[in-house]
Amino acid sequence: METSANRRRPAALGLRAHSGWAAMVAVAGGSAVLRRRIEMTRGSDSRAGQPYHAAAAMKLPQAEAFLKRAEKIAVEMAAGVVKDAVATLTFEGYRVAGAAVLLGSGKPLPELARILAAHPLIHTAEGVFFREVLKSACGSCGLAVTGIKEREVLEQCAAALRIPAVDLQARLSAMGKTLGPPWTQDEKLSAAAALVLTSRDDYVADCPLPSNTR
Repeated sequence: METSANRRRPAALGLRAHSGWAAMVAVAGGSAVLRRRIEMTRGSDSRAGQPYHAAAAMKLPQAEAFLKRAEKIAVEMAAGVVKDAVATLTFEGYRVAGAAVLLGSGKPLPELARILAAHPLIHTAEGVFFREVLKSACGSCGLAVTGIKEREVLEQCAAALRIPAVDLQARLSAMGKTLGPPWTQDEKLSAAAALVLTSRDDYVADCPLPSNTR
């Protein structure tokens, strides 16, 4: 027997990270239905938004402990926003099972000591840090998390929708009219990532209501 949860409209989240915050867009039926800004730092301490820069001035044991604390706080803050967004979407008749997080190049990082000794690696590590925070936050809310390289997301989205790249750009721009501003590159790329998920037949067919988001 088909349940009310099964009749809900499938939706997915797309997320793009920055230092200390992220853009999140929910997409359903090819339309943007919700937008959120996710803060992942507390207070005005600039160290929180650049944790590896701050850790570089510490001894290694202190740096490790500092980064763990920063990660815990960031995941808790992000998970709160994701959980609230999923609850809002559920109330509005959607069912969210997945989130797509935009990723960097994917090159593996060395051990912490080497990262903190090289400024370019510090910047790379901070990007990885906040992307991993988003993945952990979405996972803690019962969502299946898909990572999509940012440089590939438009190509994947155009292929998934079976439309030319130029038509995709126009479609992404038009999607912002429903929610209004801001609708920047952050929101467009987040929406493209979510569109990749919702265009998959297996996602639409297997999209249960997460039990821990009620």
